Amino acid sequence: MLAYAVRSPSSTLLAPSAHRGTRTRRAIALTFDDGPSESTPELLAILAHYRVSATFFQCGANVRRLPEVARAVAAAGHEIGNHTDTHPGLDFKPREFIRRELNQAQETIERVTGLRPRYFRAPYGIRWFGLRQVQRELGLMGVMWTTIALDWKWTSERIVPRLLNGAQNGAILCLHDGRRVQSNPDIRATLESVREVLPKLMEQGFHFEKVTDILCPTKS
Repeated sequence: MLAYAVRSPSSTLLAPSAHRGTRTRRAIALTFDDGPSESTPELLAILAHYRVSATFFQCGANVRRLPEVARAVAAAGHEIGNHTDTHPGLDFKPREFIRRELNQAQETIERVTGLRPRYFRAPYGIRWFGLRQVQRELGLMGVMWTTIALDWKWTSERIVPRLLNGAQNGAILCLHDGRRVQSNPDIRATLESVREVLPKLMEQGFHFEKVTDILCPTKS
């Protein structure tokens, strides 16, 4: 039961969380964790080419390192979520540690981009005791995923089929435009996969929404 509470994308035992959106529309939410990175502008160009909106769960430390890239994400109209400040695993951490990580990221993102995140994704997908109170205090809703791309360790040849197989109404797909808080991470597999999978999903009749929109069941 503890393993389910901590790691399962569908668990809401330790904090309010969603792992999929409404099934009533042919819509998918693309989400990207660990950014911004030096390669995020290339990803933004791909999304702009296909006129796709996405949600970026950013680390505060990366936003401070690359503020102009974080602002470019916001300027392109994408949604920005909280992915902690330094990307630690939250398991076995006291509530004050969790609060400090989330609050520092929240303040950094708002100061740099002018946007205050409404959504939070835990690094490694690990939730822990005390997170519920911290999310409530900061006004954050947890967001996990329907399918995670494993794009930090797989090539596009494996990532693309995984994403296509995970495509369904209301799916939340998790990819990464950074690698924790590393400088100059290699995200070529992510970029190649996004470039290949977007037109294929569009051919299947899917369109792409921000997390805010895909969680809204009343959107026409």
